[in-house]
Amino acid sequence: MPLAIKAFIAPLIVACAMFMESVDGNIIVTALPSMARDFGSDPVALKVAITSYVVGLGVFIPICGWLADRFGARTVFRTAIGIFVVGSVMCGFARNLHVFTLARFLQGIGGAMMVPVGRIIIFRAVPKTEFVRAMNYLSLPAMFAPAAAPLLGGFITTYLHWRLIFFINVPVGILGIYLTNRHIANTHEPHPGPLDWLGFLLSAIGGSLVMLGLSLIGSGLVSDRTAYEMTVTGALLLALYVLHAQRATLPVLDLRLLKVPTFRASVLGGSMFRIGLGAVPFLLPLALQEGLGMSAFQSGAITCASAFGSMFMRSMTSSVLRKFGFRTVLMYNAVFSGIAIAAYGAFFPGTPIWVMWVVVLLGGFFPALQFTSLNSMIYAEIGSQDVGRATSLGSVVQQMSLGLGVTVGGIVLQISRDLHGHAHALWSDFWPSFVVVGLFSLGSIPITRRLAPDAGDEIARGSRG
Repeated sequence: MPLAIKAFIAPLIVACAMFMESVDGNIIVTALPSMARDFGSDPVALKVAITSYVVGLGVFIPICGWLADRFGARTVFRTAIGIFVVGSVMCGFARNLHVFTLARFLQGIGGAMMVPVGRIIIFRAVPKTEFVRAMNYLSLPAMFAPAAAPLLGGFITTYLHWRLIFFINVPVGILGIYLTNRHIANTHEPHPGPLDWLGFLLSAIGGSLVMLGLSLIGSGLVSDRTAYEMTVTGALLLALYVLHAQRATLPVLDLRLLKVPTFRASVLGGSMFRIGLGAVPFLLPLALQEGLGMSAFQSGAITCASAFGSMFMRSMTSSVLRKFGFRTVLMYNAVFSGIAIAAYGAFFPGTPIWVMWVVVLLGGFFPALQFTSLNSMIYAEIGSQDVGRATSLGSVVQQMSLGLGVTVGGIVLQISRDLHGHAHALWSDFWPSFVVVGLFSLGSIPITRRLAPDAGDEIARGSRG
């Protein structure tokens, strides 16, 4: 196969799989009220379905590289697509929230393997002279999925049926498996070395129990006592992992990397910001549909504005970082991001659509600068030999933070609704949730302000707009 075609086909296959995963992750939130009605559940309780997906993503990311080296990148990649499709079919046929939550967790496992293994495939399959071009293909899903998903999900939910959202993945996944078998080599390392299975089990089970336990509080799926017991048990397992990681030679999540200032600020400070960011895709469609009585399609037409704001800011990020540096941008933009997120709580019946659209546009603009800056700075002081371990730890914390945002936003919404004595969420119940998650963005400032004024300057000044 000519190099030009080889540089095109492998990234295209991976990009399509990533687009399917990204759209699916963004599309469900628009359909939550309709799903809740079919399941006979409270829409707020469906936060556990979103959290279970994020947990599946987060806990399996650290072992994806090892699996690809042990069994071959093509084998793991097509298996990941297969798992994702099976999970999608289960979601489409689910008749209650219990089955749906399990299916979303299965989808998360498939999604966890698709993205990092897809990057490994491109790194090994594409000539270095075509690498930048290949990575541009991979950026397309991240750019267009957040804009397309709310509109597509809203249209299908309003005019067809939400279950079709998940069946769309079946032909796409089958085609992806076929093209993977045909065009992608099964590359792997001969000796990937031992895997820290004990560390993986402690971190995976502990993280899952904490996240799912918190999201199950007040859901009605299990008793609150059981949810609290899950959370406490998970926290104990995570504490055991911390002790284990200090002694292990190659821990699955290397916490020692948190001693690096820019990495610590990106991961720990970023986790505070991402809690607020993660809550928005869950809270905003609920506020528009349950609080203001919009259809799923009307809601999607407004929430997609965030993606356009994000696209516009991403084109400016390099210039902003070159001019102001990471420390200044992360501190001041955290304030702007927090205000932008909290502003969603100001929507009330009669708010003009154009005002909502502008607010949501800005709600994508400032957080995009924060998100991109955090992701860019994460490798500023990381050596090439530590990139893999840094990626694993950073990715896990990022996913768990986004999931925790959904949980926090849902809990505050439940408390607000109970205090007001409302059986169902009204528009006036949502503003405390948006304010609280917006404050989390400000919580990142004490961490990022400890950075040196010139932290990450080599990346910031050397970037190109």
